[in-house]
Amino acid sequence: MASRVGNPGKIAKKILPCFVRRLNSAPSSFTAAVPPLNFADKPEPAAAADKVVDFEDAKELFSSVGTSKLVKSAVALHLLAIEPAVDVGIRVMNSRLMKIPVVKETVMGLVERTFYGQFCAGRDLEEVARTVAGLSETGLKAMLDYGLEHADDNESCDRSMNHILQTVDAAKSLPPVSFVVLKITAICPPRLLKRVSDFLRWQYKNPAFNLPWKQKSLPVLSDSSALYHTSKTPEPLTQEEERDLELGHERLQKICKSCLEAGVPLVIDAEDTTVQPAIDYITYSAAVSYYKDDGPLVFGTIQAYLRDAKERLVRVKMAAGKMGVPMGFKLVRGAYMTSESGLASALGAESPIHHTIHHTHKCFNDCASFMLEEIAAGSGGAVVLATHNIESGKLAATKATDLGIKRDNQKLQFAQLYGMSEGLSFGLKKAGFQVSKYLPFGPVDQIMPYLLRRAEENRGLLSTSSLDRQLMRKELKRRLASIIL
Repeated sequence: MASRVGNPGKIAKKILPCFVRRLNSAPSSFTAAVPPLNFADKPEPAAAADKVVDFEDAKELFSSVGTSKLVKSAVALHLLAIEPAVDVGIRVMNSRLMKIPVVKETVMGLVERTFYGQFCAGRDLEEVARTVAGLSETGLKAMLDYGLEHADDNESCDRSMNHILQTVDAAKSLPPVSFVVLKITAICPPRLLKRVSDFLRWQYKNPAFNLPWKQKSLPVLSDSSALYHTSKTPEPLTQEEERDLELGHERLQKICKSCLEAGVPLVIDAEDTTVQPAIDYITYSAAVSYYKDDGPLVFGTIQAYLRDAKERLVRVKMAAGKMGVPMGFKLVRGAYMTSESGLASALGAESPIHHTIHHTHKCFNDCASFMLEEIAAGSGGAVVLATHNIESGKLAATKATDLGIKRDNQKLQFAQLYGMSEGLSFGLKKAGFQVSKYLPFGPVDQIMPYLLRRAEENRGLLSTSSLDRQLMRKELKRRLASIIL
């Protein structure tokens, strides 16, 4: 995003010499602390992939990014690659110290001035509008996510729904907004979603098990899905629970109607497996009722780090095709690794997550390949490839080109988190593909669960930001040289 702060030349003269010296010493001072979850041991990408997307020209990649913004981004990514520092920050944020007003105020102020500004779009829609306008200048689109989750009662769920509706309404007047993002836990209480997930798992084990409240939907489980959460027949939903579930459906329907009128697709985020079957059930119930003439309105999310991801994706896509429903998917690797493995271990079950990071990479790439082939065949589907992995980005871009999918095809989009993988985002965009940045926004304390997950659950992602750091270092050194000369 283009910088709006100060004079880049003056800032560079003051900051760049010192910072570039730190960058030059980075291999010993920064990366030594980070166990490499990187992909250095992977084979070099094929020459064809390099021809589709070029990441070599740092000057061209960051041509739309001001120097002050580039320095701030580089500093934040370097700090987040220091695992001990991340550990300390997480412990402080989760400790009783945060109950002490002066400590909380100090910590929250520090977070807002540093990492919040790096990864979040603003506190309200007014600040978001400025961020989206800046993105638009670089040719990137925005995925708007008002950072709400885990609403405990109907009153909180209704407030969340209203915030989402306001976001959809605002999207109509902003520069290109590709999607509005929603977490089902913001409009339906998590405790109810856990109960519904138990019923769906039990029905999968026992197909004759009747669920009188179940609406028309698509498959949410497969033979390789984790079912250990539900070890016995769940107690029937109470009348109050059934009514609350219906209210959850109604809230999502109102949001879908608003999105349809605004012409803005809706992405439903994935969460952990204790609630994911219910999330998928509610998502697909809306997807079969609300879609556009030229494609899907509702996009579910598939987490490729789950061992059942590809099987579930294929089942859902085939079922939707038989119903004549265009179904969209966002593909991600996943953000609940620690909690998933911990729960499975506590229950004496095997983790639902792939045993190695390489299996996760392969699953993501296989899922992406399947969806690209479906799009090329004109099957009515669409996909958002949300990845920070340069190999996955290159592979998908190359396959799409080989399949004859036009780079401006709206049914294929790439996405990265705001403030991360800038090199990948700009590289794909400059190659002609549709690229969005995921923009969470809201008050700092409300966004904290999101920021903590980015730190705690995605340390591998943070430590693999080496491409961005290398490209930023290269461009900052070039700018410094141009100032000196």
